[in-house]
Amino acid sequence: MSWQARIDEALEQRRQHGLLRTRTASQQGSGRWRVQDGRRWRNFASNDYLGLSQHPAAIAAWQQGAARYGIGSGASGHVTGYSEAHAGLEQALADWLGYPRALLFISGFAANQAVIAALAQKHDRIVADRLSHASLLEAAHLSPATLTRFRHNDPEALRAALSTPCDGQQLAITEGVFSMDGDSAPLADLAEVSRAAQAWLMVDDAHGIGVVGEGGRGSCHAAGIQPELLVVTFGKGFGISGAAVLCSESVARYLEQFARHLIYSTAMPPAQAVALQAALTCIQQGDALRDRLQRHIQRFRDGARQLPWQLSASHTAIQPLIVGDNQAALSLSAALSARGIWCSAIRPPTVPPGTARLRITLTAAHEDEDIDVLLEALHDAARG
Repeated sequence: MSWQARIDEALEQRRQHGLLRTRTASQQGSGRWRVQDGRRWRNFASNDYLGLSQHPAAIAAWQQGAARYGIGSGASGHVTGYSEAHAGLEQALADWLGYPRALLFISGFAANQAVIAALAQKHDRIVADRLSHASLLEAAHLSPATLTRFRHNDPEALRAALSTPCDGQQLAITEGVFSMDGDSAPLADLAEVSRAAQAWLMVDDAHGIGVVGEGGRGSCHAAGIQPELLVVTFGKGFGISGAAVLCSESVARYLEQFARHLIYSTAMPPAQAVALQAALTCIQQGDALRDRLQRHIQRFRDGARQLPWQLSASHTAIQPLIVGDNQAALSLSAALSARGIWCSAIRPPTVPPGTARLRITLTAAHEDEDIDVLLEALHDAARG
């Protein structure tokens, strides 16, 4: 089969099963509204949970950073791309989250790949929650270590996996808040199990940082634990992009030597680091935003109880409605779009087969009216 025939066949299979992904260009895609071709939709698909992508302080900080440093870093951080803005942000994150060091990465995907690729060796074992993000599972698959997946959010399943003989080191992996179900990991129990097995624990808290816990310090702080490796990303609660790995001094020095994504990627623009520092200040002072988000979550859950679709047991900003069938999820998404509501249908392989869903995300940027309009449209769609 030729290259073109292989590609055409793969695309056709996606079409037939209602799995074909598409992108649409918008004039605005974060915050309360999505704007495209002059039309506005109420936006329930953004991960900008606190609305900081539109915050005047973060925008002004990026502009000031660009005026001072320019619009690019110019090189890898190991060459000339590491600025005082990067160093200041790393120190602020480490102090805030109680770690000796923080290392910045261009994305959460890159951070997860870099850590696992640098640490995992032959004879090691990686034991990951079966619903862990694709960046984690892919990195584990590509590493020379053995990957074992444990039952979702089940500390006893983790204990069983870690208790089998292993000639090397063991790394347990989970998320703080899971991106597709919106549920939270039992981090205190997972940390205890990992510690008893002398395994390290790695937590990706992409969807918890900034939103969960006292002062928005995230899922691990809320659970009272400090995993050996904590990954926080800046594309959700921070409203921007990028990521950081929080770790010990020795691990940071090791990653500076062996993390290829850190060594060979152009560093994030210093202006972005300046904006992230401003976003961090907003998060630290953001109790009112987090309270507002929690009110929206409760308002939605109260109004969605009578819907015929399964509402995930989530008390986070991620509120999935499990529809099941791929085409039914696409049809429901289209019905909402016709009512001026943007909410994406999520289908396999992102989620398990038979669990296609609307991944509804709520933000502090929403108004009560937005939640009510969404609920009315969902109830009307349920009535047919």
